[in-house]
Amino acid sequence: MTTIKTLPIHQRSLRDLIAQPGLVVAPGAYDGIGARLIAQAGFRAVYMTGAGTSMARGFPDFGLLTQTEMAETAGVMARSVNVPVIADADTGYGNVLNVTRTVREYEARGVAALHIEDQISPKRCGHLEGKEVISRKEFVSKIRAAVEARHSNEFLIIARTDARAVLGLEEAIDRANAAIDVGADIAFVEATQTQEEAELVPRRVRGACLLNIVGGGRTPVFDVSVAESMGYKLAIIPGLLLSATIEACDAALAALKSTRIVPPVASSVGETFRRFGADDWNALRHRFNAGASAIDAGSPAVGVRASARGVE
Repeated sequence: MTTIKTLPIHQRSLRDLIAQPGLVVAPGAYDGIGARLIAQAGFRAVYMTGAGTSMARGFPDFGLLTQTEMAETAGVMARSVNVPVIADADTGYGNVLNVTRTVREYEARGVAALHIEDQISPKRCGHLEGKEVISRKEFVSKIRAAVEARHSNEFLIIARTDARAVLGLEEAIDRANAAIDVGADIAFVEATQTQEEAELVPRRVRGACLLNIVGGGRTPVFDVSVAESMGYKLAIIPGLLLSATIEACDAALAALKSTRIVPPVASSVGETFRRFGADDWNALRHRFNAGASAIDAGSPAVGVRASARGVE
């Protein structure tokens, strides 16, 4: 008999969030720092961007990272925050067997949801040219395998289709509905090309829908209030922190190079550490006297070694 695991509260809460009225907005991050900043800013969910995760390892978003690298990043982010983390799982990294393992790896790491797409591997960013997609039958099989692989229904499966760019909007909507029919919790029609197309998706898809808001991308919707009015339940903003980080780092490095002066910072080292749980770790340190020397703690073994050194 299959054992149903009890999931962390941040996993269990995502289904509840999606069921509530309104739109869940999940800005994108690619590490524990970004995830913490998003949660501390008051957002109810975090998105693990595959593009950002690829670039953080020095690669473009061309499907070059492995499932292990992606799952590891998702796990780091999930353990860093107490809000749900929604993660990119690319194509599932192979056939239905690989999809099964992918779901199990992400779920075991505390991730709340993942999306699997219908691109041919190696995939590329959904807002680039030159994409190819697998057959609808194969895509639906992958989604079905993902649904059956999870230990708990609280782990959400998001079905992403990139068929709009290759086969047209009607096929993309049909694929989204086919995925919903086999148990996907959310449909993700990637890269609609007009506001009218974006508006059509939640009206035609028989389930909750996700909108990907990408600056400089194909879909001309950048106001989350507009996305909410269209009927979307989840909006991800993958590049928000990535772009801000690149711009801020370029500016800081240029200033240092030109002035040769390290600029002042707004927060002390201690205040920065507090944003990442220093107070909790310090409480543990004091509780278990972790910083004390072994002699202060009364360790006989260390006392013997000290005596031996004295004899020497």
